[in-house]
Amino acid sequence: MIMRALIISLLSIGTIAAPAAVSAADEPIQPIEAAKPKNENMVELGKMLFFDPRLSKSGFISCNSCHNLSMGGTDNLQTSVGHNWQQGPINSPTVLNSSMNLAQFWDGRAKNLKEQAGGPIANPGEMAFTHELAVDVLRSIPQYRARFKQLFGSDQINIDMVTDAIAAFEETLVTPDSRFDKWLKGDKQALNQTEVEGYKLFKEVGCTSCHNGAAVGGASFQKFGVHEPYKTASKAEGRFGVTGKDADRFMFKVPTLRNVELTYPYFHDGAAATLEEAVNTMGRLQLGHKFTKEENAKIVAFLKTLTGKQPQFTLPVLPPSTNETPRPKPFG
Repeated sequence: MIMRALIISLLSIGTIAAPAAVSAADEPIQPIEAAKPKNENMVELGKMLFFDPRLSKSGFISCNSCHNLSMGGTDNLQTSVGHNWQQGPINSPTVLNSSMNLAQFWDGRAKNLKEQAGGPIANPGEMAFTHELAVDVLRSIPQYRARFKQLFGSDQINIDMVTDAIAAFEETLVTPDSRFDKWLKGDKQALNQTEVEGYKLFKEVGCTSCHNGAAVGGASFQKFGVHEPYKTASKAEGRFGVTGKDADRFMFKVPTLRNVELTYPYFHDGAAATLEEAVNTMGRLQLGHKFTKEENAKIVAFLKTLTGKQPQFTLPVLPPSTNETPRPKPFG
């Protein structure tokens, strides 16, 4: 009889506790899972290429120049600096957690990381090289040829192999274990009261209609300037530049808010210098809501809990150029 009563009590506790577990699983934001590389050797080659400035005409600019992994995967500039100190047309989005995006670039013109990786190399305003010359550089270096042969079965390197490797490395650049993720997983001491209230407000005012999922964004295109037009000197017109459809004018990919305290300045034109400014602008333009100073502080406090564990790795030692390696032209 005592045993039967104990079983009934335990079942009752389980019944009572179950809704809390379901509630946590139903949150609009979900924890980030750690990366599980499919091929460590491919990742290592991709890391070398990501950091190698010889894939640019100047021999000075690498992928890491604009997507600095010591600075939240960005360059913290309003717009990036390209070849010959050209001013880039748009703010550099973070490479961290970019594998979770529905597409790459602010206008979504690249469908995945592999397609994105080839773009800056041949862009005259960025790395200003050609795919052919980039491949010539790699072919001229025996250590690179050996690595490509090991992975692809051939040392006849092509740009598809290069972008495959860079994408494999970028897929590992995820940032799990933020304080917010720990809170989602049940550690209710991970956030303080202000941060919890900030998350509650973030949901109540409608931010999670766009900023949701594990990446807290990156899963849709939305018009920038819903309740009032966004005033900017930037000529970027979002998806319109890709599709030519008027309905896509000023439709931009919703950025991830993971590590957002590290990825300033904000928006496609980099016009918002601070997180506080960005929150106020988004509230007004996208939600038709003017945040009080206290509300702003709460949301900013919550957003800072989204900073996760930054990628940890050993910097690659790049193989030296040879007599046959095309020489950089930093001033031409």
